[in-house]
Amino acid sequence: MSTYMPKSGSVERNWYIIDAAGKPLGRTAVQAANLLRGKHKPIFTPHVDCGDHVIIINCDKAILTGKKLTQKYHYHHTGYIGHLKCTRYDALMKKAPEKAMHMAVKGMLQNNSLGRKQIVRLRAIVGSNHKHEAQKPEAWKDMEGNK
Repeated sequence: MSTYMPKSGSVERNWYIIDAAGKPLGRTAVQAANLLRGKHKPIFTPHVDCGDHVIIINCDKAILTGKKLTQKYHYHHTGYIGHLKCTRYDALMKKAPEKAMHMAVKGMLQNNSLGRKQIVRLRAIVGSNHKHEAQKPEAWKDMEGNK
């Protein structure tokens, strides 16, 4: 009996919507990262890109628990000496909540060429309207059965 090994070209990719309204940012990012990697599929193989497309809506309504809004920072270095920029998460969630969600999901993917291919299939959107109705995305239910 031989072991089945999926090829990246033969993987069928579905489209899923995750609603982040009222949910913690990290919990939503974990669900998106698992869908992007394809860990929910029975043909999952760690070295093959077998994930799906993910649309995260209502990124502006995601919550950060505890004191993360005031104590957590996003650091960015410009490349020049002494130019380390830091932004507090309360300012980041007001200015670009989709960027905060994108960074959270990217940090949960592999740090190699496979992870770079997977993050391209993520769409983080501020409102509830998206332009991907033609792909017929379906709402993703998490382990508890919540949408």
